Amino acid sequence: MSKTGAKISFYEDKNFQGRRRDCECDCADFYAFLSRCNSIRVEGGTWAVYERPNFTGHMYILPPGEYPEYQRWMGLNDRLGSCRAVDLSSGGQYKIQIFEKGDFNGQMHETTEDCPSTMEQFHLREIHSCKVLDGTWVFYELPNYRGRQYLLDKKEYRKPIDWGATSPAVQSLRRIIE
Repeated sequence: MSKTGAKISFYEDKNFQGRRRDCECDCADFYAFLSRCNSIRVEGGTWAVYERPNFTGHMYILPPGEYPEYQRWMGLNDRLGSCRAVDLSSGGQYKIQIFEKGDFNGQMHETTEDCPSTMEQFHLREIHSCKVLDGTWVFYELPNYRGRQYLLDKKEYRKPIDWGATSPAVQSLRRIIE
């Protein structure tokens, strides 16, 4: 295992069978090593895995654990092409400000806790900008932590494209906790 303790293993077949690719650090393209990925074992760290090489396409956040088939990590199919370890060096502090309009305009809400429904908790249908003040967060396209995921590190995001979205459809958000 790496010095940071991060390790993830990808398997071509379900239930940890078939060819395997181990990663202990970021990998921009492992598609050449595996034609498909049907199961994953995360032995250390939290990982962002991407559908395509170079950290593009649908992204899935995987904490330590076993995922015997791609539906277990909410995968849309058995294709993955890259991965990176998620930086969790926030020291246990989490704070985010979300805005109803781009460029930090309009109604603003601040939270330090997970939010299963932005509509119920903040009366916001969409989030157009945000500031991650502490910690690492995940935006979800649908309520209750479902749908497309977006990883947000500590910085400012003036518009949805800044966090990788094509629309402001964010309806739940969650902290990534060590």
